[in-house]
Amino acid sequence: MAQVEGENPVDREIVFDVPVEKFELRRGEFEIDRVDSIEETKGNNGEKGSLVVTNLRMIWSSQKNPRINRCIGYNCIISIAMRTVNSRLRGPSQALFLLTKFNSSRSEFIFTSLVQTSPQLFTTVQAVHRCYDSSRMYRDVKLRGAIAREKELIALPKEQVFTKTQGVFNLSSDQAVVGTFVVTSVRVVWFSDFSENFSVSIPYLQLKSVDVRDSKFGFAVVVETTAQSGGYVLGFRVDPVERMRELYKEISTVRKISLARPFFGIELSAEGELLILEDPNKKSNGGGTEDDSKGIPAFESGQWYRWTGGTERPSGWADKMDFLLDGKPHQVNESSGGD
Repeated sequence: MAQVEGENPVDREIVFDVPVEKFELRRGEFEIDRVDSIEETKGNNGEKGSLVVTNLRMIWSSQKNPRINRCIGYNCIISIAMRTVNSRLRGPSQALFLLTKFNSSRSEFIFTSLVQTSPQLFTTVQAVHRCYDSSRMYRDVKLRGAIAREKELIALPKEQVFTKTQGVFNLSSDQAVVGTFVVTSVRVVWFSDFSENFSVSIPYLQLKSVDVRDSKFGFAVVVETTAQSGGYVLGFRVDPVERMRELYKEISTVRKISLARPFFGIELSAEGELLILEDPNKKSNGGGTEDDSKGIPAFESGQWYRWTGGTERPSGWADKMDFLLDGKPHQVNESSGGD
């Protein structure tokens, strides 16, 4: 099942008591483990249920009434701990505590295994969340991070580099900045020739649209990210125009293929063991890339723009974009690769 436009991706939401159809795995989602005899002690003390652990979320449902359920996306988890609780079904027991945040609201979930000799619940959830947390570059837009070294992209594990185009201008400031544009199996990347930390990495999972439009710098490839990733609108130009159209087609085609079989950065080995696909950038700069995807201040004022608040742009939004898009998207013989 594909993600419906306008819905929160399942790894970025917490929902309660949803129809059982919502349990259906999304495209690219797979089940890692299923643990029976699990009590959701905080909200349903005394209610035995089952917990399904996927690569994107946890799904708990009551065995007696599956309409009593919780779906917790890993992106909403702030912390995981083990503590002692008093279960109606088992008495004092070790339980898994999750502190979460979704839509500015914090929630606590407590899951207790009713099987005394099974630590499976704790080890599985902790391992999967660690894999999820260490592979965010596959899913999140990254602005101004150390994603290149000596003018070469630092590839992620399992990532294939398809094309590398030099001399591509980023049009997101008053003065176009020249750099290198890379199309991979996971994302599109641009980084400056003069400062490799001046960069952007956009996974296809967060790429809402790609077009060729006219701008004050001439025709440009324009990419727009999803609302949950900031709603960024970025323009890129390369000469000659024929190469720019080829670049547009490359992005559109690879995006379409990627969204048909999305990869979220979590993988199982042939033996069913979790593989940790850790972001190599964290090792290259001694402690992690700078996470500026949550705000603009890491850039010079006026270099990047984003909008929030639904599908309609605020009045005058185009006038605020430095590359001043005007007119309809340029017509080329390739779709922009819808979901």
